[in-house]
Amino acid sequence: QVQLVESGGGLVQAGGSLRLSCAASGRTFSGYSMGWFRKAPGKEREFVAAISWSGGNTYYEDSVKGRFTISRDNAKNTVYLQMNSLRPEYTAIYYCAARPFAGIANSDAQYVYWGQGTQVTVSS
Repeated sequence: QVQLVESGGGLVQAGGSLRLSCAASGRTFSGYSMGWFRKAPGKEREFVAAISWSGGNTYYEDSVKGRFTISRDNAKNTVYLQMNSLRPEYTAIYYCAARPFAGIANSDAQYVYWGQGTQVTVSS
């Protein structure tokens, strides 16, 4: 069992930045691919970014490429999402998810463990 706890959300103006963190419990965090997803009001949950267990491979949703950076620190059991040049349409609850002992993926159905989410609100 893995528990994930997100933090770092908040209210920011358009063009601003936030850094989300996701702290994971468990001794095998380094063997898990990790992903970030978001769910805006009235919309389906959507993929944002993913990172392989080693951090060597990353994958981004097209609209966040060049704006967001996913990274991880396996020694701290933490994955990060640095979000720059934020837009109002990025307002959503952001969730981190873990995929045990498998490669990166952009489908939420392929992730096993989920955090409770952190709210990100971008004002115009």
